[in-house]
Amino acid sequence: MTDTRATSGITEAQVQAAMEAHPTAFRDPLPLRLRKFALWAFFIGLFCWCLYDFDMSPQRIWTGMDRFGRVLSFMFPPHVWDTWAEWSDILKGLGETLSMAFLGTLLGAIVAFPLSFLGAKTINRVFWFRMSVRRGYDVIRAFETLILALIFIRAFGLGPLAGILAIAVSEIGTLAKLFSEALENTSQKPVDGVKASGGSRLQTIRYAILPQVLPVYISVILYNFESNVRSGTILGIVGAGGIGFLLSDRIAAYKWDEAWMIIFLIIAMVYVIDWLSAKIRTRLIGEWTGAR
Repeated sequence: MTDTRATSGITEAQVQAAMEAHPTAFRDPLPLRLRKFALWAFFIGLFCWCLYDFDMSPQRIWTGMDRFGRVLSFMFPPHVWDTWAEWSDILKGLGETLSMAFLGTLLGAIVAFPLSFLGAKTINRVFWFRMSVRRGYDVIRAFETLILALIFIRAFGLGPLAGILAIAVSEIGTLAKLFSEALENTSQKPVDGVKASGGSRLQTIRYAILPQVLPVYISVILYNFESNVRSGTILGIVGAGGIGFLLSDRIAAYKWDEAWMIIFLIIAMVYVIDWLSAKIRTRLIGEWTGAR
């Protein structure tokens, strides 16, 4: 490799003289180095303290891995049910989880769509009103879906209804925030074009803004639907219906082989949904872009 100092005509003595004359140009000043050292020492100390406080000792890790290995041995080979009655319960649970995710995402998107316009600065020019709406998004998103499910189970009883409402409420805060950010990132040129042709404010939104954000909306909704399928499994464990309830029941009864088969089916369902949503995204967004 060619030495750049030799090709540029700079000698080693000149480099040393420059380093002595301007030491801060070649290394961080002492206060900055001390701050960096203190920051690294803090993070390393915090990491070590967490390991100690949570009792993550090598002996405990080794013991846990041994028990985990025994659990895995109970899971293999996965159980295959012999009768249609047993299969129908499992398929019904998968259908309930899928329905919970679909209805929850759909209801959340329906409510979030108009709310997103109130939280976008390109649409809502009233600062205090817009910020109040956006803080409302934050309040909704502060509640984890699992907590919402426990609240709705207490209010509406066990079953998929509580899971649907939990997912829907959680999606309102998430989708409204993402939708409003998409509205704020739209290009101003189509808006100026519609205004220049005499279009009203509603026509500007319809013909200049919505065509830009609808592909983003579709992509976000489909992705959240995939995520909510997984969330629906967890909600079933606390009593919100679906395949999670059957999985929890098998684990509580130490039927690890059946539990592992249910996990396989959940993985397969999530994979199929991911594949289908990718196809739908590509087709719809491609057609929408082509139509424009």
